[in-house]
Amino acid sequence: MSEAFSKVAVLGAGAWGTALAQVLARAGRDVVLWAHEPSVVEAIREEGENEIYLPGVDVEDGVTATGDYEDLADCEAVLAVVPAQHLRSVLEGAAPHIAKGAPVVLCAKGIERDTGKLMTDVLAETLPGAPAAVLSGPSFAIDVARGLPTAVTLACADEALGMKLAETISIPAFRPYLADDLIGAEVGGAIKNVLAIACGISEGKDLGASAHAALMTRGFAEMARLGVAMGAKAETLSGLCGLGDLVLTCSSTNSRNMSCGMALGRGVPLDAIMSGRKAVTEGVATAPAVVALAEKHGIEMPICQAVAAILEDRVSVEGAIEELLNRPIKTERL
Repeated sequence: MSEAFSKVAVLGAGAWGTALAQVLARAGRDVVLWAHEPSVVEAIREEGENEIYLPGVDVEDGVTATGDYEDLADCEAVLAVVPAQHLRSVLEGAAPHIAKGAPVVLCAKGIERDTGKLMTDVLAETLPGAPAAVLSGPSFAIDVARGLPTAVTLACADEALGMKLAETISIPAFRPYLADDLIGAEVGGAIKNVLAIACGISEGKDLGASAHAALMTRGFAEMARLGVAMGAKAETLSGLCGLGDLVLTCSSTNSRNMSCGMALGRGVPLDAIMSGRKAVTEGVATAPAVVALAEKHGIEMPICQAVAAILEDRVSVEGAIEELLNRPIKTERL
C-alpha cells in the first residue's frame, strides 16, 4: 500500500469542508471540492475564496470546485463533510460516480434525526461495501484553514487503511491520531454539540463559571454512558474526539452550537436564531436523536433531555434549569 492517496474528493463546501480541502491541498493532494450551491462553486473558481462560508481565506490552487458529481469519478478517496441531516441524499447522488472500493471519511458530527442512525450506518446503506473512517476532534474550521495547529482523531477499523488516510491528510499543523473505534468517534462528535447548546444556555443566563464546569463534566458522563452502551470504548471518548472536542465546543462563542445556546439563554426564539444563520447548527437536529437513542438503550441523559425539550418548546429555559437543579441526590459516577 502506497503512502497516500493522490486525488481526493471533498463532499460539502461549507466552512469545514473548505478547510479540509485546504489541508489536503497543502499536503500535496489534488482536491475536488463538491458544493451544493452554484454560488459557492462560482466564488471559488472566480474569486479564489469561499466568501459565503469561509470568507477571508484564499483557497489553495490544488482545490478544484465543482457542482457535478461526475467530477468525482477518478478520486481515490472521499471526505464526506456535508451536514449530518443531508448526508444520505448527497451520498445517494454521488454513489454512481464514486469509484468502487474508495474509502469514505465521515466528517459530519451528528445523528440522523429521522432514523437515529450514525453516519457510518447511513454510509453502509447508501454505498454498501465502501470502507469507512471517521474524522472528529477539536477543530474550528477557521483555525484549520489558517494553518493553526490542530489535532484530531481518525478512526478506521482497518489499521493499514487508517494509516494511509492519515498520511493523505496529515501536515505539520494538522495531526490525526489513529483509532479503531468508529462508534466512539461518532458519538463523541455528535453529543458534544448538544452539550455545547446547554453550556451556551448557561452562559446566556449568566449562571456562572461553576455551573458551566458542572454542565461540561456531567455532560461528559452522559456522553460516556451512551457511547459505551452503543459499543464505544471509554478511552476513545476520553480522547480528542470526545472530551477534547467537548472542551473546545463548550468554551468558545466561535462554536455555532454554543452561540445558539447563548441566544436561547437570553430569550431569543429558536426560529429567529436559525433564520439568521447560513451554516448548520448540528446540535439542534441531533438533540432529539440523542434522546431517542438514550431511551432505546435505557441510558439516563438529563442534560441532553433538557436541551431537546427546550429546542422543541416543551419546556422553558427557566423550567429546564429548575428541573435539573431539583434532581435527586446521586452518587457521582459515569
